[in-house]
Amino acid sequence: MVGGGIGGLAAGIGLRAAGWEVTVRERSAALPQTGTGLGIWPEAMRALDALGVGDEVRRRGSRQAGGSIRRPDGSRIATIDVDRLERRHGEPVHLVTRPVLLAVLAGALPGPALRLGEPVTDPLPLRDAYDLVVGADGINSVVRAQMYGGRYPLRYAGAVAWRGVVDLDLTEGGETWGRGRKFGLTPAGSGRTNWYAAVRLPEGHPAPPDDRDELRRLFGDWHRPVPHVLDALTGEGILRHEIHDLTPLPSYVSGRTALLGDAAHAMTPDLGQGACQALIDAVALADCLRGAGDVPAALRAYDGRRRRPTQRIAAGARWAGRLAGVRRLLPVRDALLRLALAAGPPA
Repeated sequence: MVGGGIGGLAAGIGLRAAGWEVTVRERSAALPQTGTGLGIWPEAMRALDALGVGDEVRRRGSRQAGGSIRRPDGSRIATIDVDRLERRHGEPVHLVTRPVLLAVLAGALPGPALRLGEPVTDPLPLRDAYDLVVGADGINSVVRAQMYGGRYPLRYAGAVAWRGVVDLDLTEGGETWGRGRKFGLTPAGSGRTNWYAAVRLPEGHPAPPDDRDELRRLFGDWHRPVPHVLDALTGEGILRHEIHDLTPLPSYVSGRTALLGDAAHAMTPDLGQGACQALIDAVALADCLRGAGDVPAALRAYDGRRRRPTQRIAAGARWAGRLAGVRRLLPVRDALLRLALAAGPPA
């Protein structure tokens, strides 16, 4: 297993349960201690249940609160009905921080199986050393690069994002959409709130001298509690990055090598599905390889199961990001958003 993030750890757990001996190699020397929250949707919770850690994630997380999509003046565009989602799927969206989820997953693997501080720069020798190589090494995957070279590059999604956590206890989350800009809030419990912002900008736009000043300039006159959140920023822990996704691949597998998670289908964060789909990938991969005598055939079955659904969700996320970033025809944008929310979450 190349990569010990969410997808790599989950795949390691699933493959061990399917009878495989597993080694997970992760370049970081330690699991992260800080990080923002992740929304774990019902299908992903079922994947965690299949791995035997679902109840622990529920215990250490919280039910995601509902919210609204608003305009900068505070007027409502649409409501996010989490109760309807729970009625439909029998499970709410659970909010858990990335460090907690990684700790739960890592705790389900025996110590020797997880090798921290062991980066893989050339995956080619692994083919001779292992019966199966899984690239779970993220958006800049070296395993994918070895499979495809530069034929399916990352694509700039047209926006720059900021995100972080503030010490504020908010009861309602949601997003605010302006002209080419949006600001989102997700209460995380225990007096903490996740926040994120995105702005349509050309690729390579210079970073501002001070992120807090730039965020206040862009969002400081928006409705409450956005200015209150901006005032609570400390300058530390603010992450800024350009948003990219991956050109769709023709296959997630080659011989005895498979890709999963961001290595296979890196998507924009607009639907909140990146971590969820990595978990579902991991369980599907383990299912296909359970008792498999023909590994390449089992991997082709995994590809048939996961490639089209994940690429459909990735396309939906890219569309949602473009919709949130429009600067004109805002009434049409708002109507499309209400239709999208009424249609329900991606399947």
